[in-house]
Amino acid sequence: MKRLFFIIKDVWKLIVLFLLIIITFSYAMFQGGFVSWFLFYSFLPLGFYALALAFVPIQNFEVERVLTKNEFNAGESIEITLTIKRHTGFPLFYLIVEDKLGRELRLLKQRSSEKKLLFPRFQKKLTVHYLMRNLPRGEHFFQHVRLKTGDPLGLIEREVFIPLEDRILVYPAYEEITYRPFENHYDHGMTASNERVQRDTSMATGVREYQPGDRFSWINWKASAKRNDIMTKEFEQRKSHDVFILMDCTPESRFEIIVAFTASLVKAILRKGAQTGFLSSSSERVEFPIRGGDGQLQQILYHLAKVKDNSEVTVDIVLESENFLSQQNYNLMLVTSQLTKQLLEKASSYSSSKGNVTIFLMKKKGESPSNSELSLHQMAKSRGIRMAMIHDGRFTEAFSEVKRG
Repeated sequence: MKRLFFIIKDVWKLIVLFLLIIITFSYAMFQGGFVSWFLFYSFLPLGFYALALAFVPIQNFEVERVLTKNEFNAGESIEITLTIKRHTGFPLFYLIVEDKLGRELRLLKQRSSEKKLLFPRFQKKLTVHYLMRNLPRGEHFFQHVRLKTGDPLGLIEREVFIPLEDRILVYPAYEEITYRPFENHYDHGMTASNERVQRDTSMATGVREYQPGDRFSWINWKASAKRNDIMTKEFEQRKSHDVFILMDCTPESRFEIIVAFTASLVKAILRKGAQTGFLSSSSERVEFPIRGGDGQLQQILYHLAKVKDNSEVTVDIVLESENFLSQQNYNLMLVTSQLTKQLLEKASSYSSSKGNVTIFLMKKKGESPSNSELSLHQMAKSRGIRMAMIHDGRFTEAFSEVKRG
């Protein structure tokens, strides 16, 4: 229906053009004189140009989009270059070039316009640059490029959409955090250290496939030769340093802060050498089993780049419904912006039976806790639940806040 409307519109404009040429010629013939003929001859070049433009093929445009890169962190900028080529030298009075963006990029205010007005004349190759600043987290798509031209009087307008799909992935912004395991049973004290989480390498309990980050000295050459794959020794861990992170995905204005802190936390724990699992329960439940290495980090960051705050259940219900959490013994970390009594009760039951629970309560810059949150903070402390209130931009204080309680 829409296509039929544009066809009728183009035909009507063509009819109007012919009528204008006939009318000016008739006026000059019947009126006579310098003014009437001057009007006709002045309109004639514009009319013939518009008539020629109506039949010039414009579908043969070639457009290339060049991106500086395809992966970014939130807050970075991207410069985009559009190169337009055409095979004919027909003069174009103007050319509007518009890069059609996805919804979230269209809402981005800090960008130079992705719509440009050019005056190509006889040029066959044109280049357009524009910049988008402060990219939002997410997976963003470029759909097509819209080209529009016309005659100076606006009698004839031609428009074409060139399919040109591209994709960029914007990871959440993160800060460098120094992860400090809360318990240490290797006689190294509680002082923060840059060393990775230590294993008891005096006793190998088995073999497993090689993972990025494993030491060269851990490789079991005998098992590697048998299986035709690199195998490393599995060592006994006297105390589990495994961490499982549960992220709150309920609709909230602080959700981007939650995602950014979770990314910083995952990166810090994995780079320390501990193994990490992750669960987010938005519209689609996504779980990453406890593993270590750069591969685990990349998978979780990729998920965090696309996750949405569209969970229909609160985080305390998620904690209650996930049966596997109660079957394992590891450090559980909850990242949320809503502290409730129900959440503390669920976390308390896990803490008393299985392991340590830490709740990170996210706040905006300069935001103060409410009276109910302060009282719930004391309740968490009395029940043995570690808790820290983290403000946006001050993620580095996360584990010092936990220790202060």
